[in-house]
Amino acid sequence: MSDAFCEIPGQGLRVPPSAVPDPVDDIGAADDRGEAVLAGGCFWCTEAVYRQLAGVLGVVPGYAGGDAATANYEAVCSGRTAHAEAIRITYDPARLSYGQLLKVFMSVAHDPTQRNRQGNDIGPQYRSALFPLDQAQARVARAYLDQLTAAGIYAAPIATTIEPLPAFYEAERYHHDYAARNPGQPYIRAVSMPKVEKLAKAFPGKLR
Repeated sequence: MSDAFCEIPGQGLRVPPSAVPDPVDDIGAADDRGEAVLAGGCFWCTEAVYRQLAGVLGVVPGYAGGDAATANYEAVCSGRTAHAEAIRITYDPARLSYGQLLKVFMSVAHDPTQRNRQGNDIGPQYRSALFPLDQAQARVARAYLDQLTAAGIYAAPIATTIEPLPAFYEAERYHHDYAARNPGQPYIRAVSMPKVEKLAKAFPGKLR
């Protein structure tokens, strides 16, 4: 994560986050596997957001898109691997759907219009990406990106990619629950916490 951070990006939205529409296509609870992998910049930030949601059972930071040999923080931070900083979310499909996870992702957790960056965190390791774990997730992800594009709610084109996931590699232990354990860290105060606050303001009914 860059030490030269600036004010949190405005998510690229033309509308308030609360006005971002629900997915028209979603996965029913009986068919929802209850696990998702997504990447939206610094995994400290995305983990902090998703840990607030009712129905989320766990969030694990890690690396997605590359191979085992480069699945470590030093290598990924170089920007020369195929990995993105990502999180693996486990959740209760009876309380939270895959589509609702995507709604938070596209409205609060990051700015999906920034390509290979989030604010001053620059490089392909900070790209916006969805890693569907089955055909149902791939269908919903594609349909939702198309739906949001057609709605014209972003000031720039959506840069989010949909990518295959050969494997998810768990990050080093010191990254786990980093924001909660380091609330005074400057990056956490300036970048992660404003996203958590934005979630609470936009979707108070979704909080645990």
